[in-house]
Amino acid sequence: MADQALEGSQPVDLIRHPSGIVPTLQNIVSTVNLDCKLDLKAIALQARNAEYNPKLKTFTYCCLCMYSIQRFAAVIMRIREPKTTALIFASGKMVCTGAKSEQQSKLAARKYARIIQKLGFPAKFKDFKIQNIVGSCDVKFPIRLEGLAYSHGAFSSYEPELFPGLIYRMKQPKIVLLIFVSGKIVLTGAKVREETYTAFENIYPVLTEFRKNQQ
Repeated sequence: MADQALEGSQPVDLIRHPSGIVPTLQNIVSTVNLDCKLDLKAIALQARNAEYNPKLKTFTYCCLCMYSIQRFAAVIMRIREPKTTALIFASGKMVCTGAKSEQQSKLAARKYARIIQKLGFPAKFKDFKIQNIVGSCDVKFPIRLEGLAYSHGAFSSYEPELFPGLIYRMKQPKIVLLIFVSGKIVLTGAKVREETYTAFENIYPVLTEFRKNQQ
């Protein structure tokens, strides 16, 4: 495990990642203020990569990105590079999702702002902020979730009838981990990637303690 390569190319820094495993960033959720009022219908009519359905009154919640959106109140816009989706609100607020790095998220947000500017709105680019980072990894061994839930009951929620994974709410850093019996781990709630890495290194010894013995 110690010689596992980071994204298939660089060796893992074992000082930074003692487990030898580096969580992969899967989704960056960021927000930005375009600092102007927007006509959503006009944007949807003029932009080829946008959709707007004011009659769609659903309220969505994603346990991975931990971000609630009133979809009916926003234009949904997509670009291919970086492959992302933006939710643009009449207030000028925008949410950008789908990027794989902080830099990609900021680049994508700037591209969306530029599109809005080209449509004739005086859009600015203010208060860009990373709101959530979702990462994942695989420890490559099965985990006894029942034992983990029992021993770490103050932090754990495990109801396999409702959801197959154990939900572990770490206090420091404040990260939510979804832990699956297969050894797959999802980490969400970080504002900076180091929180994701720290949370995984904190949980890794616990996971090894509850490693399931394969027959």
